[in-house]
Amino acid sequence: MSSLYGRPTAAELVAAVADFLDNDVRNATDGQVSFHARVAANVLRTVERELLDDRAAPDLLGYPDETALAAAIRAGDLDGRAADVLPCLRTLVRHRLAVAHPGYDEAT
Repeated sequence: MSSLYGRPTAAELVAAVADFLDNDVRNATDGQVSFHARVAANVLRTVERELLDDRAAPDLLGYPDETALAAAIRAGDLDGRAADVLPCLRTLVRHRLAVAHPGYDEAT
């Protein structure tokens, strides 16, 4: 994927910082600082996956975003469309899991 801003891309920069935290910082520290470096590296790896995710956004049944979809579900606007809502929600969850926890959906 070509970047408008050239190299390194945002994903490459995020990956480099994650590697630095996961290796250099964690190896040079212990206890709470090491743990927080690991957490920060994991957060950056999630951001990297989001930046690299080239899948099309899931169909939200005509709603502009997940907030509007959730409001419609709460309001009962989609009560007669359970056959559409459930697959939509499953797709949304799988999409999020693929970024937040790669491989999880393959294990189930």
